[in-house]
Amino acid sequence: MTTPRQIRPSAVSPAIEGDGLSRRALVGASAVAAAGLLLGGRFAGPATARAAQDATRVSLALDWYPTSQHAGIYVAQAKGYFTEAGLEVNVYTPADPTTVLQTVGAGRDTFGISYQTDLLFARGEQVPVVSVGALVQHPLNSLMFKQDAAITRPADLKGKRVGIAGLPSDDAFLGTMLKADGLTLDDVEVINVGYDLLPALLAGRVDAIIGAYWTHESIVAEQQGTPVGYLRVEEWGVPDYYELIVVTGADYANAHPETVSALLGAIQRGYEDAIADPDGAIAILKAASEDVDAVVERKGIDLLIPLWTDNGAVPFGTQTAARWEAYASWLKEQGLLKAEVDPAAALRADLLPASSATPAASPAASPAG
Repeated sequence: MTTPRQIRPSAVSPAIEGDGLSRRALVGASAVAAAGLLLGGRFAGPATARAAQDATRVSLALDWYPTSQHAGIYVAQAKGYFTEAGLEVNVYTPADPTTVLQTVGAGRDTFGISYQTDLLFARGEQVPVVSVGALVQHPLNSLMFKQDAAITRPADLKGKRVGIAGLPSDDAFLGTMLKADGLTLDDVEVINVGYDLLPALLAGRVDAIIGAYWTHESIVAEQQGTPVGYLRVEEWGVPDYYELIVVTGADYANAHPETVSALLGAIQRGYEDAIADPDGAIAILKAASEDVDAVVERKGIDLLIPLWTDNGAVPFGTQTAARWEAYASWLKEQGLLKAEVDPAAALRADLLPASSATPAASPAASPAG
């Protein structure tokens, strides 16, 4: 059984922006409109129609409503990259995004967007899913606080109130960060605020929160008039990991490796275009979903672009067995992951095609050192 990993304010409509909801526990999120998407978001001429008739039909279930994290997927759809790869892709947000790993593992969805942590947990419950590509190269989770809180490191939290959502992994993330700076959980007051993480912080009910994405909540908080600071989890003891990943069924990856590679290649092209033209990518995202807050997502994509290729050091989608092993070992040490889970079996990095672009050429990314 998977565990919700990210706490997000709802962006279903501007009126409820800032409400504390789990992005993965929201039931009834609006499904992405299918019209205009299945054929790459373009009117189908005779050649496109013939290609679509011969295309392999697959589904791609998102982890949440469309945001800048998904920009490259929508660029690939709008520019016809899936069609050119011989695919007819139904990109949609499930009514309950917490079920993505189950529906993919059962074959009801061909592909999905999920989380490295959740996939490892799912494999511990015998759900037959594998990761075939990384959407981001590093964690998005963070320890967040008001900018004027005089917090610059975990040790500054001594005696302060830290809000958590009550997830099993909260203590592991917070405890590891505190330990890296000489403290323990006993040195702070941990308060379960449920899914009201950002509202609890902005209202002053807690001094810091763990579980907010520094690529999104930081922007929302600033828009609401309260700038925030944050500490990235991987910089304070938590092993580096891939926050968002592309998943498919283990059997499907074995039986249809060419389809997996075709999808990943099209997604690569989409993200490479989004890196080169972030304004255009957000325009496409907004056209695909009217609920997208273009101002928030335009700022968000600037924060995400360096994470897509690790500042141009690796092709989009790259994963390594070493990172999977290190993160799984930490989860086991924390008592969160069953000892028998083999992280190597959760990864199919061999299906990622070679990228045709040079990520470092992006104006938003710096050359690898």
